[in-house]
Amino acid sequence: MTDQNEPTTPSTGEAPPASEPVKAAKQGRLTSLRRDPKGWLVLLLGIGAPLAFVVAAAGGGIGLWGWQAGLAALPWIALTAVLTLILAIVFIILNRRKGQKTRWPLLGLGLLGSLGFLAFLIPYVSAILTLPAIHDITTNLADPPQFSALTLRADNWDNIPGADDSDMRGMNPRQRWATVHQDAYPDIRSVRIDQPVAVVIEKAQRLAEDRGWKIISIDPAAGHLEATDTISLFRFKDDVVIRARAAENGAASIIDMRSVSRVGVHDIGANAKRVRRFLSDLSGTTTTASE
Repeated sequence: MTDQNEPTTPSTGEAPPASEPVKAAKQGRLTSLRRDPKGWLVLLLGIGAPLAFVVAAAGGGIGLWGWQAGLAALPWIALTAVLTLILAIVFIILNRRKGQKTRWPLLGLGLLGSLGFLAFLIPYVSAILTLPAIHDITTNLADPPQFSALTLRADNWDNIPGADDSDMRGMNPRQRWATVHQDAYPDIRSVRIDQPVAVVIEKAQRLAEDRGWKIISIDPAAGHLEATDTISLFRFKDDVVIRARAAENGAASIIDMRSVSRVGVHDIGANAKRVRRFLSDLSGTTTTASE
């Protein structure tokens, strides 16, 4: 005998399992994404720009094409990121005017990719606009350390800014370089360290090796070290020479440093940054040598 209050399961019209509404909701979201051409467009452009930058830089770095070709692509890649940002904003505004809800998953990812890439570029653009187009940085403009094992680039004094500046009329390229260098980097000067020359150069060698620089030549007794630093995805090589001269009967040393890019006209401040950080770590302070 069956209890009349006991629920029975009809042979037809059974309630669907609990998992089926979840599956249906997921399928609905996937369908919505597939039907979001605006979102896909912003996503592809927003993610494509930084990926294109990586390809352009890394390709130049490993020699698939010249570094000039890689750099030439950057303005177009940056423009793509800017246009992607504008496009995303336009889509959002149009959706609001039409009373439609913005589909954020794809559009949001593309927007973030574009914004992140542009934020990454800001320091470089700022450096190009505010720093002079030079690539040879030293602590001693009157008597810069000289390379012996490495060779200073043949075009080192070509394209120095100021040729059309009335304030530098009559100056040769080296004099113009010293002038714009002093104006842009007045803080980069010789430093004094209370240690003998050989000790300072050996410490400089350890610091250079810790940074991954390739030591080309070292002579602690003569107070001379040369090295090469390879930077960025482009694999740019910058050559460095460090010179230590005895002071106070050998109890202290006056340190000068020079960092030169092998290619390019504008180093976007990379050499100055290298000199500052290295000498700060070498001396433990930023004390300038007295003149």
